Amino acid sequence: MVLLRKLPGMPGWPAALGLRLPQKFLFLLFLSGLLTLCFGALFLLPDSSRFKRLFLPRRATASASSSSSASSSSASSSSTRDTELPRSPPAAAEPRHASPAAPRRLREKLRTAARMAGPPARTAPGPRQQVQGGESRARPASAQPPARDTRAPFRFDYERFRRSLRHPVRGGRRGEDPETRARRMKIKEMMKFAWDNYRQYALGKNELRPLSRNGHIGNMFGGLRGATVIDALDTLYIMELEEEFQEAKQWVEKSFDLNVNGEASLFEVNIRYIGGLLATYYLTGEEVFKSKALELGEKLLPAFNTPTGIPRGVINLGSGMSWSWGWASAGSSILAEFGTLHLEFLHLSELSGNPVFAEKVRNIRRVLSRVEKPQGLYPNFLSPVTGGWVQHHVSIGGLGDSFYEYLIKSWLMSDKKDSEAKKMYDDALEAIEKHLVKKSAGGLTYIAEWRGGILDHKMGHLACFSGGMIALGAQHGPEERRQRHMELAAEITSTCHESYTRSDTKLGPEAFRFDAGSEATATRLSERYYILRPEVVESYMYLWRLTHDPKYRHWGWDVVQALEKHCRVESGFSGIRDVYTTTPTHDNMQQSFFLAETLKYLYLLFCEDDVLSLEDWVFNTEAHPLPINHTDFKAAVQP
Repeated sequence: MVLLRKLPGMPGWPAALGLRLPQKFLFLLFLSGLLTLCFGALFLLPDSSRFKRLFLPRRATASASSSSSASSSSASSSSTRDTELPRSPPAAAEPRHASPAAPRRLREKLRTAARMAGPPARTAPGPRQQVQGGESRARPASAQPPARDTRAPFRFDYERFRRSLRHPVRGGRRGEDPETRARRMKIKEMMKFAWDNYRQYALGKNELRPLSRNGHIGNMFGGLRGATVIDALDTLYIMELEEEFQEAKQWVEKSFDLNVNGEASLFEVNIRYIGGLLATYYLTGEEVFKSKALELGEKLLPAFNTPTGIPRGVINLGSGMSWSWGWASAGSSILAEFGTLHLEFLHLSELSGNPVFAEKVRNIRRVLSRVEKPQGLYPNFLSPVTGGWVQHHVSIGGLGDSFYEYLIKSWLMSDKKDSEAKKMYDDALEAIEKHLVKKSAGGLTYIAEWRGGILDHKMGHLACFSGGMIALGAQHGPEERRQRHMELAAEITSTCHESYTRSDTKLGPEAFRFDAGSEATATRLSERYYILRPEVVESYMYLWRLTHDPKYRHWGWDVVQALEKHCRVESGFSGIRDVYTTTPTHDNMQQSFFLAETLKYLYLLFCEDDVLSLEDWVFNTEAHPLPINHTDFKAAVQP
């Protein structure tokens, strides 16, 4: 437009051209139309056009290649990765779960990350870097087509698997005392009530809003729907709610659409959707659940296309684009997220015959084995670019929790053959005992958080799973260590129980502290809420099964009564905003994990030990049961 500028000593360009006012107007109209036409032509350029990518946002030019091609590309050439770093993701990838009703793990992560202390140990390239997965580089014109795969198709021998189980899935129906049965039936009624209201007011949405009687979709699952359906399937089956289970199955068959295009949490999609589908397949043998799990698993593979193979936390399920959470320090990946894939991905390989899933998670182990652990501890933030720690913050609660859980459960799921997982767990627990386990002035044992060598004397509700985890791992070691770990597990579980009994509602806060004279109580307004979390009753269930101390059933029944009194509303169950008042305000959210975990663990607490026996099953971190690999169930069939 330089030619159109007014030059010194010269009249303006319209006057210089001798144009009258109507002619000036027509000329300007023509010029503006020309500019509009040129800019609009950008939208007609092919997606590969570099000129187009200069002007249009990432979403418009994201690859639309299928996730199945992404998985085959990853399997055949996993060392080849796209190193182009597109621009930052859109604002939708920023923290969005700030209300007390937000999904449990992300809420804790967002709050914890915002308060992170201590300087970074190592900085990686800028935050929220993306990698574009699912695109294979174009072959030269002369390239030969791939050779036809002549191997026999793979088939998982489901009948042989069921025969390998040492106990009936739903138990042997032995006699029991009437009180225990009555309490179990009450929990079954609570599950039916929660499901019936979800089905009536929110079927197909991700969660129920029981006060407003509508559904909640959210933006954490990348456009996937029905999180409560998938999370509830195995609970409905175990509780023998046959009609309700068939309703859920029918929705999966007819309405569960995986062809979505949105930004999803890799972690949450894995533990809720893939975990729930895998568990239900193993329980029922229905092929629809297996095929959906495998298809969805393939859509997650592009997240692993990083220089180290450590996956990024957010993936677009349609395009395969992935990036780190905006709040994650220096573009890091989160320990509890990339460390909570192992169980599910091994089963994806087991059912599909495709080793790519198992190789992805085994590579994570290799990266972690190479990196130096400060004081033997695993910090929560790791760079997917350099493979080094980004901040020295260690937590057994949010950001770290289920990584440790999956170590001991990987060993158990392998029928105690995965010695690498067992050693990593033993070493990590030894470091935790040495540096993080503390006792309050009042005699309560807790696990503090570690920030670059400085202890933060708090526990989150999320960390209360650790009592059950430590008890589970204690069964497999020398007698002296077994006794010490069982005592530690019981003490931690007792502390978490105290956080419940010291509130007015007899439900526990989101976090509780041991400083400034307070013990096992929340000292901040932002930590006083309860969102139907399962971790405390999870530990009750494990401790009951491993000790048969009746106090754990008594404590669990106290939780049932508190849920009925304070969280049950006319159309479902809701979290509450303050556990320290007897007239709490509800948050209008029935979390999907309430059906998957809280009610399932309470039900199992009042079941015989052979119902989902610990000799046959391990629970993923969403309480979906996955089988222990007692033998090899692969079978090749001829075409």
